[in-house]
Amino acid sequence: MSNARLQVVRLDAAHDRAAFHCDSEPLNRYLREQVTQDIRRHVTFCFVALVDGNRIAGYYTLASASFLMTDLPVSISKKLPRYPTVPAVRMGRLAIDNAFKGQGLGGALLADALTCATHSDIASYAMIVDAKDTAAAAFYQHHGFIAFPDKQFTLFLPLATVRSL
Repeated sequence: MSNARLQVVRLDAAHDRAAFHCDSEPLNRYLREQVTQDIRRHVTFCFVALVDGNRIAGYYTLASASFLMTDLPVSISKKLPRYPTVPAVRMGRLAIDNAFKGQGLGGALLADALTCATHSDIASYAMIVDAKDTAAAAFYQHHGFIAFPDKQFTLFLPLATVRSL
């Protein structure tokens, strides 16, 4: 990463969302127009990587989620209690401003999100993500995520894996 000092905090009104620009217009629009409504409705939290105290270099969102036990590979599901659903944390969005691409910020924000999930007082078995394309799926797989057997773009990482590191 560059010499700029980054700080990851929850998004608030003082942060400059208008200047953020990544290659995905839906992710830009979400940060500018919708995220504060989702936060106010308690359906997600948004965390931002700040440079110079106010400029957003990247962001991610976290929300509670669950998935069906039957979605897991049998080798994993046979080790879990026989409940119909498995509790999880969903990383709904992860975006990096174009000015900060290629500097490792995506991996750093993913690590921060995993830290938040593992230190929560609410039990979760895994973090799940919905990759937008094959490149995003490859990014998550590089970081240890496993694709659900019937959903190549929905991936999970057991939080016990993170806790053991």
